[in-house]
Amino acid sequence: MIINMESLARLYTGFTAVFNAAFQETQTWYERVAMTVPANTRIMDYKFLLDFPMVREWIGDRQISSLEPQAFQVETKDWEATIEVDRNDIEDDQLGFYNPIVAALAQEARKHPERLIADLLLGGFSTACYDGQNFFAATHPVGAGTVSNFGGGSGTGWYLMDTSRAVKPFIFQLRREVQLVRMDRQDDEHAFMRKKMRYGVDYRGAAAFGLWQLAYACKETLNDTNYAAARAAMMSVSNAEGRPLGMKPNLLLVPPSLEAQAREILQAQFIIGDPLTGGARTNVWQGTADLLVVPELA
Repeated sequence: MIINMESLARLYTGFTAVFNAAFQETQTWYERVAMTVPANTRIMDYKFLLDFPMVREWIGDRQISSLEPQAFQVETKDWEATIEVDRNDIEDDQLGFYNPIVAALAQEARKHPERLIADLLLGGFSTACYDGQNFFAATHPVGAGTVSNFGGGSGTGWYLMDTSRAVKPFIFQLRREVQLVRMDRQDDEHAFMRKKMRYGVDYRGAAAFGLWQLAYACKETLNDTNYAAARAAMMSVSNAEGRPLGMKPNLLLVPPSLEAQAREILQAQFIIGDPLTGGARTNVWQGTADLLVVPELA
């Protein structure tokens, strides 16, 4: 291949087609637990309701649910990944190996928000959310008391969520979409000095905690007893007036090490008991939530 502006433009067009196809075909899970918020500035202020708005009988004046005046700020970050293509490979038409690399770059970029959300899940036991408490904590202030969304324990964490609402447990703040960029002019210093053409992906975004009421975490053993307790605790969350918020836990997130236990709880028709004390019993929790195994939680 003769290397000139036209041939390099064709090469970039080909890489772009491979990139876009792989990007669109890549399946992701983060949209189930995070609401994507378009950002128009580097730092976004989020104001949260101290309580979920509830419909009540209109007697006298309206009761106003005000947004918490102390804003929760999320700063957009820059993310990138870059590869190099040897000029000799372009000149010799040895480019077949690069298409899978470009496709892998697209898949990584598409799934990168999942890594950010997984980091929030893992760090939620020690990182504060908008009310000043850790996202998973036993002391979230509600009215004159506190409410817990943490089931205790010190083992491997598992997570129960209500993803049925317009608002989600997490936020994915997107300032600029993913794009494939290039540095392949022959007069670029890197190409001139090292005969390398560079292609990369970048975007601007950030992940943050949303409403803790929509998520519940536990580090106790994942079994039907603790799963039942987690569901009951989550569905019992009330507002400052003592009215249940109507949470409907419908998604169980687990790391790969807890997949077998999770499948037994959510998919098995029977739960096998201790053979010394009793046999199988009907699994009343079958189908009560979807299962999502998250490799990033390993």
